[in-house]
Amino acid sequence: MEVEHDTVSLGEFEFECGETIPDLEIEYEAYGEFTGDNAVLVCHALTGSAHVAGTHRSDTGGQARAWWDDIVGAGKAVDTTEYYVVCANVPGSCYGSTGPASENPETGEPYGTDFPPVTVGDWTEAQRALLDELGVPHLHAVVGGSVGGMNVLEWATRHPDHVERIVPIAAAARLDTQCLAIDAVARRAITTDEDWNGGDYYGEDRPNPKDGLALARQLGHVMYLSKASMERKFGRRAAGRDAVRSFPADPAANFFPYRDVESYLDYQAEKFVERFDANSYLYLTRAMDNYDLSSGFESDADALAAFEGEALVMSFTGDWHFTTQQAESLADSLRSADVEAAHHVVDSDHGHDAFLVEPDHVGPPVADFLEAGVAGNAVTDTAGDEEEGESDFAPVHTSLFS
Repeated sequence: MEVEHDTVSLGEFEFECGETIPDLEIEYEAYGEFTGDNAVLVCHALTGSAHVAGTHRSDTGGQARAWWDDIVGAGKAVDTTEYYVVCANVPGSCYGSTGPASENPETGEPYGTDFPPVTVGDWTEAQRALLDELGVPHLHAVVGGSVGGMNVLEWATRHPDHVERIVPIAAAARLDTQCLAIDAVARRAITTDEDWNGGDYYGEDRPNPKDGLALARQLGHVMYLSKASMERKFGRRAAGRDAVRSFPADPAANFFPYRDVESYLDYQAEKFVERFDANSYLYLTRAMDNYDLSSGFESDADALAAFEGEALVMSFTGDWHFTTQQAESLADSLRSADVEAAHHVVDSDHGHDAFLVEPDHVGPPVADFLEAGVAGNAVTDTAGDEEEGESDFAPVHTSLFS
């Protein structure tokens, strides 16, 4: 599979907040051949990159492994022999696109917290500008998971005439209060790290706020897993004899076991701080938390009213970050906007990470929807029965597509 990997300069860019930067660079990867009507945009999740598929790379700032290689590629659900697939790193990230860690050409120093606040709308407009540079006026589909699914919805709102099909996966019209609260604590873990230094920590002689970022990431991992998956993977087991605590512990810790789940979270945090920027984490979580599909409209349905394509909403029963109930509410709004929409619910205990780790259950409905829309054989609308504002739906068991 041939991969086009490049960075495009979009010139001066005005953010939704009204601030501008002199040059916005967007890193992207493209796969397959563009034939005029076969373009598919894939939107990455919070800390993802443009490297969605293909061989491992060492120049992605640490994320060498393609994050959705089981779904995107030759002969896979998003078939790169059939579709021209583009994935762009969003503004504010640290994986090649301009963000807080990038050099401000006007000062010669990293932007840090002088970088403008970013929104999901900014991501969408940057993607639209990138596609213009690539000569892609119209999209067959936009697909994305988690906050990438919010990015998908924003395409239907901002550019309804530019896309035929949308696939928001493990996403919702907005974040609920519990998740807002956890994200707030995660950001405070970063900003209360003394090494954060008001966001000015760049330079060889300045330590990064690794402890704060590590704690923020650990909170994120707890959000991404379900109770069932955590019990199955870790239980209350003590970590192996070779496991060493990554963080300072209280004196009583020597009496109690260092548990397997603690070791897992410490390991994930250690890996994450090596590859991600703390300021970017602050900016991207703010963008996700701020997103509200109905902002500027009377309702979610009103926001989607101009979209005349088709939609496949996917959710997972074990996901408490973006629940099946939130997904059903989104599907209802699409139907109220006269959009042909299916809500495909997968019975899974993997939690929010299911859209990344269960390709056998994500791939078939996505592939069928891209090919045939809501009429696809594997696209099951398990939530289309409505009466007096309530919907009755049952999960599609994962064994259906085993």
